[in-house]
Amino acid sequence: MKQFLSPTLHRVIKGDLCSGCGACAAIGAGKVSMIVAPPGFNKPEQTRPLEPELESAIDAICPGSNMAQWEDGTKTHPLWGPIETVATGAATDSQLRHQASSGGMISALLIAALDEGLIDAVLHVRTDPSDPTRNIMTRSTSAEQIKQGAGSRYAPSSPLAGLQTLLDETTRFAFVGKPCDVSALRQWGAIDARIADRFPIIVSFFCGGIPSHKGTEAILDDLGVKKSDLSDFRYRGDGWPGYATAIRHDGSRERMSYMESWGSRLSKHVQFRCKICPDAVGGVADIVAADAWHGDERGYPLFDEAEGRSLVISRTSIGSALIDRARSTGRISIQDCPVEDISKMQPSQARRKRLARSRLWAMAACLQPRPNADGVFVREAALGAGRVESVKSFLGLIRRIVTGKR
Repeated sequence: MKQFLSPTLHRVIKGDLCSGCGACAAIGAGKVSMIVAPPGFNKPEQTRPLEPELESAIDAICPGSNMAQWEDGTKTHPLWGPIETVATGAATDSQLRHQASSGGMISALLIAALDEGLIDAVLHVRTDPSDPTRNIMTRSTSAEQIKQGAGSRYAPSSPLAGLQTLLDETTRFAFVGKPCDVSALRQWGAIDARIADRFPIIVSFFCGGIPSHKGTEAILDDLGVKKSDLSDFRYRGDGWPGYATAIRHDGSRERMSYMESWGSRLSKHVQFRCKICPDAVGGVADIVAADAWHGDERGYPLFDEAEGRSLVISRTSIGSALIDRARSTGRISIQDCPVEDISKMQPSQARRKRLARSRLWAMAACLQPRPNADGVFVREAALGAGRVESVKSFLGLIRRIVTGKR
């Protein structure tokens, strides 16, 4: 990749800290664009110099440089972020519940927001019709369009890259994105008041990381499906946890279990920035959702096929109001959930957060650039980690950095 003129972009790319959100391309339109860079991640490419004010804006917004601070209050949990309510449940639409990745909670809430007139459209990722293994951003203005876009997309996306063109509209959007996308959007809102007007509802989810396109290629290779034969590709859905499903132009299909697709293939290709993420739980969104996994006797999640069940957390009064409205109108069915139970449903996220500080320290010890995570409770979360666990995490990352096997 060519040398960057921007100090921020140079530092972020050098440290392998880019999440691919696309905020820099939106702010630096015409001077920065997103490209697919080896081994298959979305990265910025700068083609013209940036004025000082643009450089400052990118530094303030980029989640590879700075993470949006969590609200520091009595309702903020060191692992799970600001919390107003916690519940488990699912969409009451049985077809949506089956089709979506984990109970259809996010889709049902977005449909409620649209039907109740809280927003005019939803801005979210969906399958690229020209290449079903890739993602594009779309706006949905009906329940049917939202349903068509339901389901996880375990491939790179840059949902903020085109946002600059939306800011002069009067459309009110619900934005759905990864935690890093939401972090960038909130920080953008701190320097541009139009963000709050255009995006009155911001939704995220617990994120396990973004695999490169090589992860998807590995699934297709093992399924024996040529990319040229694909008419559609789903990473999950049609059950819980569902299946990675490749559909050929002739209608024939091949599928792979979630344990095989995510556990044995996609997770092996996750980008480095995700591995050290200090906020993979969407701590600055209005609402976040996740898989409410059932656990075995050891507390390890079971991935046996079952009816979808979502964990849903409201972080703001806006989020709580939307959940209440969706429940009262019968679009979702939920039950209150103790905060302590989140660790049982999402043990890997609990461990990721506990070890975030040890990994950031390892980067500092290796003189590597790292994101500013002072406001996302990494110190408080680390207090729940054992000494042996933390030391292993610290030394393990140093070894990977030194050997180049990030």
